Amino acid sequence: MEATAEEVDRAVRAAHAVRDALADRTVRAAFLRTAADLLTGAEEHVVEAADAETALGPARLTGELARTAAQLRAFAEVVEEGAFLDIHIDHEDGSRTPPWPDLRRIKIPLGVVAVYAASNFPLAFSVPGGDTASALAAGCPVVVKAHPDHPATSELCASLLRRAAVRHGLPEAVVNVVHGFDAGVELVKHPLVAAAGFTGSVRGGRALFDAAAARPVPIPFHGELGSLNPVVVTEAAAAERGEQIGAGLGGSMTMGSGQFCTKPGFVLAPSGEAGDRLLKSLTETVSGTGSGVMLDHRMRDAFVAGVAERAALPDVDAPVTPGAGGEHTVSAGFLTVPARRLAEAGPHDALLEECFGPVTVVARYDSEGEITAVLSRLPGNLTATLQIATEEADGAAAGLLRELTPLAGRVLVNGWPTGVAVAPAQHHGGPYPATTSTSTSVGATAVERWLRPVSYQSTPEALLPPELREDNPLGLPRRVDGRRK
Repeated sequence: MEATAEEVDRAVRAAHAVRDALADRTVRAAFLRTAADLLTGAEEHVVEAADAETALGPARLTGELARTAAQLRAFAEVVEEGAFLDIHIDHEDGSRTPPWPDLRRIKIPLGVVAVYAASNFPLAFSVPGGDTASALAAGCPVVVKAHPDHPATSELCASLLRRAAVRHGLPEAVVNVVHGFDAGVELVKHPLVAAAGFTGSVRGGRALFDAAAARPVPIPFHGELGSLNPVVVTEAAAAERGEQIGAGLGGSMTMGSGQFCTKPGFVLAPSGEAGDRLLKSLTETVSGTGSGVMLDHRMRDAFVAGVAERAALPDVDAPVTPGAGGEHTVSAGFLTVPARRLAEAGPHDALLEECFGPVTVVARYDSEGEITAVLSRLPGNLTATLQIATEEADGAAAGLLRELTPLAGRVLVNGWPTGVAVAPAQHHGGPYPATTSTSTSVGATAVERWLRPVSYQSTPEALLPPELREDNPLGLPRRVDGRRK
């Protein structure tokens, strides 16, 4: 049932009222670990519920549940270690010009965080997912706007998180769930919501981003909106291992029926014999992929219409035709186009926009100048991939790497972007429209989105938070007078 404005207000106020309950880092860490344990313990029920609503399949969902639990445990470690507090202490120094007072800096939680669940990850980017886990790790209660494609899964996961909270003496209201489109709009406008995290479409995310900015008190809005995830294949790479690259591309762009935010949706590949071998391998791989079910009929209809529009453009061919695979399914495929068609603005610009589903566009270039011309027209992305030959690894590909780096938050060489490791060095974000901020939604530093720095100046020891006291009673990592201690 969709939440009314009054119900959204109650959920936000309940979360706001219990924000101090998350102050104890030891309790927060234990809560996150117990949440992971309860999710894992309920694996059969969670996977069954998610599969019934998404048709993603038990194997995929079992893996996603394992990732979700791992994220929760990873953030528990972040909380315990304490480096995310980014503590700096500069002692009074009258010899400076101008003189320095005693300054002690720490990061504190923003407050209630609104989380907008994703359609394509009912666990890892939804109610128990990374936005929720990182916000709770920061000490922020959450109100999650569940995705309409998996409401039952959302409620089940929320109940498990609340049960974990209660086990550690925390109020259930540290995790709240609301449903409905209007509820999502009311949520981002609520004066007690301090920040928001979103994963979804450019259209929906931009509308919420604008609403967040238009508030009397604007709030941070960390949105992941859309990504083309370009791939550049050098001529030498195609000559060296074109068949391998074609097979790898086919496997990556059809994974999960093409419903991954990191799907390689656009490829620059050479013309000529080496490029032909790559396309032959890609054709064989994609042709052997069965029809798949998309997350809902709206997405299916958009995919079918989108590929039909693109395939109808001049000089666009479909070696394997993507589109409707049956009454409820879609078939994978790919389109090819001369790269020169994309070097300047025109009707072919549709090929430079994400098409959600199992399709990719292969633009075939005749020169390195065409690569540069096309890359200069691409929007921001989550990932960018460079496929090079062994002989190019000594620096010959450095120029292309420099061209790709401004386009994405994660740059790969001789790999495929599907699959996002939950690691401290991970960055899952990128220039707009990939995301609306410079932050990551995956990895340890995702917690930084829900914190703000505060400096205490010339404050008596007894008034300082324990984290900033001279004797460091909590044993936290700190930088004191410019040195890590």
